[in-house]
Parts: sequence; structure tokens; C-alpha cells
Amino acid sequence: MRSLNDLQQHIEQWLTENKLQRHPISLYEPIHYLLALGGKRIRPLLVAVGCEMFANDQLALARPIALAVEYFHNFSLMHDDIMDNAHQRRGKATVHTRYNLNTAILSGDAMLVHSYRFLETLPSQLLLQVLPIFTQTAIEVCEGQQWDMQFEQQNNVSTEQYIDMITGKTAVLLAAALQMGALAGGASFADSQHLYEFGKQIGIAFQLQDDILDTFGDAERFGKKIGGDIIQNKKTFLLLQALQVAEESKRQELEQWLQNHQQPNEKIVAVTQIYRQLNVLEAAEAALQQHHAQAFEHLDQIKLPDSNKANLLAVVQQLEQRSH
Repeated sequence: MRSLNDLQQHIEQWLTENKLQRHPISLYEPIHYLLALGGKRIRPLLVAVGCEMFANDQLALARPIALAVEYFHNFSLMHDDIMDNAHQRRGKATVHTRYNLNTAILSGDAMLVHSYRFLETLPSQLLLQVLPIFTQTAIEVCEGQQWDMQFEQQNNVSTEQYIDMITGKTAVLLAAALQMGALAGGASFADSQHLYEFGKQIGIAFQLQDDILDTFGDAERFGKKIGGDIIQNKKTFLLLQALQVAEESKRQELEQWLQNHQQPNEKIVAVTQIYRQLNVLEAAEAALQQHHAQAFEHLDQIKLPDSNKANLLAVVQQLEQRSH
């Protein structure tokens, strides 16, 4: 079984070898620019890891799927940045900022279409298994993004609705990457389904961890300033839980701070204190642990030697190393 480092090198090599050499350059240059910004390549890595869990000689079949997943993910980032009016990604200018809005829309569309072109190269039997998963996932990611935007204007969002939203926006692509990779490795459909559920539950847990770390984490280890979600009034599990359980006086206090845009540092301190008073951190950690446990219940159903699962567990451990 290849090491994670070896698999990551394969992914970078696949991206280099399959660079889109087409015209007009003005359509494809933004795609190359965004892909060159890097990132952890977690989703294509999960495709490779899922494949190698079941066969160590089928990695070539994982390549088109890994490329399709990475192109789709970056398409969604390109369009998300437009919708969020974000000016930076990974410390560099976003595509619509560096180029222009229309180019970013069209280049993103091209990335989506090319993700399907990568899948076209799969053997027909594997394509018939993978294509419905990929298409359903693409739909659910779009639905999750729409729910996220809708929640920004909605006052009565529940934590259950929030979990549904992050499942679509974040978790299902991680899940599908694992499942499609497993199918490339020859897994039974039942095992691939267990791996899908593992990825989905882990994806939910990771988003909950992000919510927690943004308020209660260590800025140096988390990699960004603490309290950004509070300043932006972002509807995280923490905020929604607080609004859900607070008595009227505490809810009014919290909503007053949500209306305060002039005192960011004071706002972070005050809202964090309200969260502590309402035991919101404990509720979020309990939800995280619940989804984490559900994930491993599914992984335990896959009857493979522990050595076959080692790379997957190593990826999970890497993501979990961001701590309070």
C-alpha cells in the first residue's frame, strides 16, 4: 500500500499531466490559476485512499475520478467566492477579483463540464456506477449552497436544518470521493455505501469542529483569526444553538450584539461569554462526537484488515490535529 505522501504526489502529477491545453487562453488561465493555489487536495486524496483500501493495483482507475472531484470542488469555490464577494482565497486574489466577474462565471462553468469529461474516460461498467453518485452529489452541493445563502436572510434556522445544510455543502463531496474511489478499487456496493456514510459523518464532524475552533480555538494552530464567525454574524451551530436555548432576556442580549458592527473585539468577547453561559460549546462538542461515532460504526462494518484502513485513519487524524 502506498504512503499518503506518495498518493499526494500522484495527485499533483495527475493535475500537471492533465492541465487543460485549450483555447481561448482567457477561459483556461483562471482555471490554472485557481488550481495552482494548491490546498490540501483532501477530496482527490480520499478518492485514492478509498481505491487503495480495496486494491493496490487499480490506482489508474482512480485518476479520472480524482481529477473530476478536484475540478468540481474548485468550480464550486470559484462560484462561492463570487456569491460571497470574497477577495482572497488562500492568501491570493480570488478569480473574479484578479480577472473579472464574467470570466470567473464562465471559467467555473468550464471546470464543471470538464469534470464530467474526466469521468468519460472510465471503463463503461465503472462509469455506470460512478456517474449517478457524482451527479447526485453535484446537485446536493448546489442545494447546500442555496440553503446557506437562504439562511443568511432567515431568522428561525434550527440546528437540525444547519446540519442538513452542511451535509450538502461540505460532507457529501467527501463521502462521494471515498465511495467512488472504493468502487474503482473493486469494493462491493455495500462496502462502498458504508464508506460513503463514514465520509458524510466525518464531514459533518469536521464542519462542527471548524465552528468550534473559530470561537474557542487557538489562533496559531487554527490558522486564522479567532472570532471571525461572530463578527460576521455567521449562522454556525454555536449561534443557532444559543438562539435556540436562550431565555428571552439572554436572547435579547445576544441579538443586540448581533446588531453591533462598531465594536468587533468587544463583540467577540461578549458573544463568547454568552455561549459559555448557555453551554453552547458542550452542545457542539456532543454533536461532533455523535457524528464521529456514527462514522466509525460504518467503518467497522467494512471487513478489511486494519492495515488497509491505515491511510484513511491518517487523513482523519491530520484533519483532527487542529485542536482547541
